[in-house]
Amino acid sequence: MIPFSSSSNRITVPVPALLVFAASFAALLLLLISSSTHSSTPITTTTTCSCSSTTPPTTTSSSDLAWLKSQLTLNSLGDPPTTPEAWHSLRKGINPRTREQQLQDLRQFKGISHYESEPEASNHTALPCPGELLVEEHHSNYGEPWAGGRDVFEFLASAVSLSPSARVLEIGCGTLRVGLHFVRYLDLGGFHCLERDELSLMAALRYELPSQGLLHKRPRILRSEDMDLGRLGEVRFDLVYASAVFLHVPDKLVWVAVEGISKRLEVGEGRLFVSHNVKFCTRLGADECARRLKGLGLEYVGKRTHDSLLFNHYEIWFEFRRLKG
Repeated sequence: MIPFSSSSNRITVPVPALLVFAASFAALLLLLISSSTHSSTPITTTTTCSCSSTTPPTTTSSSDLAWLKSQLTLNSLGDPPTTPEAWHSLRKGINPRTREQQLQDLRQFKGISHYESEPEASNHTALPCPGELLVEEHHSNYGEPWAGGRDVFEFLASAVSLSPSARVLEIGCGTLRVGLHFVRYLDLGGFHCLERDELSLMAALRYELPSQGLLHKRPRILRSEDMDLGRLGEVRFDLVYASAVFLHVPDKLVWVAVEGISKRLEVGEGRLFVSHNVKFCTRLGADECARRLKGLGLEYVGKRTHDSLLFNHYEIWFEFRRLKG
């Protein structure tokens, strides 16, 4: 017997009875907790995430432009200068330099600054990059401004309603003027490229991807002299594009590429876009061109154009799709 005292009486309670009481109390408490947990009023949290589940935008909207113009007004930024002298008068800073002057500094001083206590030959740089790439000489390798790459991305991505999970192939990605935007937008490993030019590959791999923080996206960029898409494996592509590339390739080699593309383009929704012209096809004549395309399971969809966001320019694109069956 276990004594249980009160202010007035002395009561004794049998041990079995006390155990039954404790068990009943525990069961009641558990029932109350369970009822509270499964209440019709959900428990909400205030956790926020900067990563949206929605697909990020691929084009510049009218509200984007309105916001930008408001910021220009807010900061009292009027029309930009129209003469070289006026531009140079705006250049201020610790040591304003032209690209040529920057390159000369890099060559002369073997860098910009060094650890004082170590020999000049010592270099802590993980991926030493040529000065020509550091001053971005390759941005002038094109017949139009570097910014035009964004225009191409916006046009193509919106034309096919591209999702980040898509697989994209660029024939001749050069220094990634366009490709950078696809690499950034697509999921891991979503961007593929065939490129033959050594300088372009060097600029893409040694400068653009590292400097843009995109190495983690693992784009697949392969050097190719013969348009051999077999090296890409069995990947199926949602979008394949060639920007001003087929203009500089013999027709016979272009058809090798088109045949390879036709085997790897997703049926129905997959698209091939070729810029500027399709003389590799039209030189055959309309009927023969259509016949050869049909033999590869391709169909011409139509011609499109798009304008540049930042400079007076428009571009022509020819669209093809993979036939069903």
